[in-house]
Amino acid sequence: MPRTPWIVGVSGASGTPYAAAVLRALLDAGESVDLVVSRASRLTLLDETGISFRDAHWQSDLREWLSLGADGKPDTFSVDIDAVRHWSPGDLAAGPSSGSYPTKGMLIVPASTASVAGVALGLSKDLLQRAASVTLKEDRKLIVAVRETPLNGQTLRHLVTLDDAGATVVPASPAFYAGATHIQDLVDFVAGRVLDAAGVPHRLYRRWQGELGGGAHRDG
Repeated sequence: MPRTPWIVGVSGASGTPYAAAVLRALLDAGESVDLVVSRASRLTLLDETGISFRDAHWQSDLREWLSLGADGKPDTFSVDIDAVRHWSPGDLAAGPSSGSYPTKGMLIVPASTASVAGVALGLSKDLLQRAASVTLKEDRKLIVAVRETPLNGQTLRHLVTLDDAGATVVPASPAFYAGATHIQDLVDFVAGRVLDAAGVPHRLYRRWQGELGGGAHRDG
C-alpha cells in the first residue's frame, strides 16, 4: 500500500504538549506522519521543554520530546517514530508543498494567530503555510487547533475564512466532564478532539455517555 500520511504542522503558539499528544496518538493508531516544525515553534518547544529541535538531529530530538509527559517528566511515554518523516520548514520543494503528493490531510497543532492569518490569506512564507494551502485546494481535511487568547476581530475573521474554505477550527479548550485528574488528561482531551475532527480513532479521553456525575471525583 502506498504511504499516505497525515501532515502535522507545529506553529509557534504555546502548547507543544498538545502537538506531542496528537503525534503519539496518530502513531498509536498506525498512521504515518509528515512533520513540519516551524522555526517559531522551536523557540516555544525550547522554552516549554528545554529541548532544542534540530533538523540534523530531528529523530533523537523528536523521541525525547514525545517521551515527555505534559508535566515535563521524562520517559513517561515510549514511542516508535519509524512512521514519521520530517520536513524542514524552509523546504518549499518538500513533498507536502505539492497537491500531487498524497496525504490524508493536515493538522496544525497548536495553531498560532500568525499561522491562522497566513493560511487564511493564502500566504506561503514557509512549508507549514504552503502545506495548509495545498490541503485546502485539494479539498483534504485541514484541522486548525487555535490556542491563543484573547482572539481579536481580525483573527476571528481569519478563522471564519478558514471555516468557509472547508477547514475545521478546534480551539484548544479542555473540558472537565471526562474526569481529569492530571494535566495530561486535559492535554489529551484537546488532542482527542483534534483527532475526532480528523476521523482518527483513539482512546485519549472518556466520552460523554449521557449520565451526570460520571466525571466527578469524590473522597471516601
